[in-house]
Amino acid sequence: QVELVESGGGLVQPGGSLRLSCAASGSAFSMYAMSWYRQASGNQRELVARITSGGSTNYADSVKGRFTISRDNIKKTVDLQMNSLKPEDTAVYYCNADRLIRAYWGKGTLVTVSS
Repeated sequence: QVELVESGGGLVQPGGSLRLSCAASGSAFSMYAMSWYRQASGNQRELVARITSGGSTNYADSVKGRFTISRDNIKKTVDLQMNSLKPEDTAVYYCNADRLIRAYWGKGTLVTVSS
């Protein structure tokens, strides 16, 4: 069992930056692939960034070059550094842990990009 708690969301102006953090509890954190998803109002949840247990990363095209995902297996955290934020980045951001057939979700943190 893995519990995930996101933090770091808030209101930011276009062009600004935010750093989201996801804290995990439970065992074998290092064996999970960790991801950030987001869901804007009226839209489906979409993958933003993913980092595997081995440290390989992939990003949605819409955030490449602006967002960076990282993990700390000692602290059991995964962060999402978001730069050059745009209004279309406004969404609830969710942390996800997956391994084999198991997947866990946090409750989400709201990011609002607006002037």
